Amino acid sequence: MRLTYQTDYALRLLMYLAVQGERRSSIHEIASQYGISENHLMKVTQKLAALGYVDALRGRSGGLKLARAPEQLRIGEIVRAMEPDFAIVECFGDDNSCSITPACSLRHVLDDARKSFLSVLDNCTLKQLVARPRKLRIALNIIS
Repeated sequence: MRLTYQTDYALRLLMYLAVQGERRSSIHEIASQYGISENHLMKVTQKLAALGYVDALRGRSGGLKLARAPEQLRIGEIVRAMEPDFAIVECFGDDNSCSITPACSLRHVLDDARKSFLSVLDNCTLKQLVARPRKLRIALNIIS
């Protein structure tokens, strides 16, 4: 299973904000630290703000910070919200035209795998992902 760049960037952005605590960060700052496009990160930020994960404030003293505590943010919930779908094979989609679908067991095995994948993510919080904030700050060159 592969996640989209949008989900990858969302998780990285949330991790960055989690190690920053109450300090607001700019999209420019975060994009620079990760070496990713500001435009892509802006789109991700807008979606995360609309979903209530990020508090985005415009203006001179604005910036981004987490809208909820890291221990309240379940990774599975975030991934589900960010991913367009989990139709990892044709037979998962509405436009399935695979001729062996009625006799095929692959769909059931892949569905079980998908459920297991998401179950693991459901048991993980953002707080767990940033359990070693000092190491993350060093890796991201964040001076605090």
